[in-house]
Amino acid sequence: MWFDPVCPWAWMTSRWLMEAQQVRDLDITWSVMSLSVLNQGRDLPEDYAALMDRAWATVRVVIAAAKEHPGEDGGNTTRKALYDALGRRIHTEGRGSEDLATVIAEALEEVGLPVDLARHADTEEQDADVRASHERAISLVGDDVGTPVVSVNGVSFFGPVVTPAPKGEAAGRLWDGCVLVAGTPGFYELKRTRDASPDFS
Repeated sequence: MWFDPVCPWAWMTSRWLMEAQQVRDLDITWSVMSLSVLNQGRDLPEDYAALMDRAWATVRVVIAAAKEHPGEDGGNTTRKALYDALGRRIHTEGRGSEDLATVIAEALEEVGLPVDLARHADTEEQDADVRASHERAISLVGDDVGTPVVSVNGVSFFGPVVTPAPKGEAAGRLWDGCVLVAGTPGFYELKRTRDASPDFS
């Protein structure tokens, strides 16, 4: 799964995948994509453009943390732990509109990473790696998508976009459906207009 920590829909999808992992045999790789990169050069509403400017901070820090503290799995555990800590603060606790520097520092401390990693939030030092990770996702699904991107058995797609995140066997059944459509040659898209906001409960 590719995620941007500030994306509420990616957060919902990640919570569903965690539930599905409890009832299905899943081995999940957690990777970064960036709404800031995705939206560069686009004509955006002023408030969303401001969010895109701020959103660089979290992806830069996640990328840097995984590089500097890769562990035995190449940084997957580090990315996931930091994403959980950031996402809970940004989405579940509703702190996404506050100073992200505080949120990032708290998240780093929670997962036992050096708070000094926060220095990457405001520099472009990690941007090449952010873009490379983002492009890996986009190369699988094309340009007309957002976050999250999920890849199943070699087939990748945007979504699923779901709220609230299914739990237990319901999460497993949604996973089964994703595997089914991913295994259908020529399958591309299912979509309907959203009429609900993310439910983080």
